[in-house]
Amino acid sequence: MVVHQHRRRRGHPGGAVLAFGLALAALGGCGRADAGDGRGGADPPPADAAKAVAAVRGAADVLARTGSAQARTAMEMATGGTRVTIHGEGGVDFTHRMGQLLVMLPADVTGKPGHRPITELLAPGALYMKNRGAGVPDDKWVRVDTTTLADGNLVTGGATDPMTAAELLRGVEQAVYVGKTEVAGVAVRHYRGTTDIGRAAQSASPEVKGALEAAAKGFSKDTVPFDVYLDEEGRLRKVRHRFSYVNNGVIDVSSTTLLYGFGTPVRVVLPANGDIYAGRIAE
Repeated sequence: MVVHQHRRRRGHPGGAVLAFGLALAALGGCGRADAGDGRGGADPPPADAAKAVAAVRGAADVLARTGSAQARTAMEMATGGTRVTIHGEGGVDFTHRMGQLLVMLPADVTGKPGHRPITELLAPGALYMKNRGAGVPDDKWVRVDTTTLADGNLVTGGATDPMTAAELLRGVEQAVYVGKTEVAGVAVRHYRGTTDIGRAAQSASPEVKGALEAAAKGFSKDTVPFDVYLDEEGRLRKVRHRFSYVNNGVIDVSSTTLLYGFGTPVRVVLPANGDIYAGRIAE
């Protein structure tokens, strides 16, 4: 696995106090991912590499044309033999680059119940969170500028924004066709390869570009391994990215996004300025 050096930045609001930080506090560390399910067949047929790259790179454009989808996310982390998974579920409007996820944090290593589910609203350049805890009133939201996060919110929020997960594939360096399989009962084509964060940022849509540019600066190495599953229409059904960075040791994270229910209406209402918490957030 390629190791990405994660450099902390000074001055960005809330970067160390998000959902991902809560999970780290519960564990005293964080995570390692699966190596991929490899269910595409023991001997996948040879394929045209250029066609594989083009299919994966085009996934974000296909989603934009599709309009919207329901999403489930899973972020797996492990360190020192301890493993934790953060789950999310919601919907994404790929046309307007908006989304909403309910993120469920696990119980901590002492067996205490996990934090209440966190509602996350995804918007161009911003992440809004409710039920953040750590001194934030229950009726207030926390807003974070994702362009100031050293990882561009690829892992910080406890779920990779499905829009960013798809846009990250625009930077595919190499890809191979593994074979046909199924995801949630749907026939799909499985591709495996690596993508480059900096290259993806160069060709990303304007709404996601700033976050990916931040990630490209925050990681010393941009290469990210992936497994992608596209249906017969080229729609992204599932993607698993494997990130690694250094934060008191090497931290490996597997982030999986599952998309379904294409065309389901998704309505996202951003909080008013008066509903956004402006006070200090506890570490």
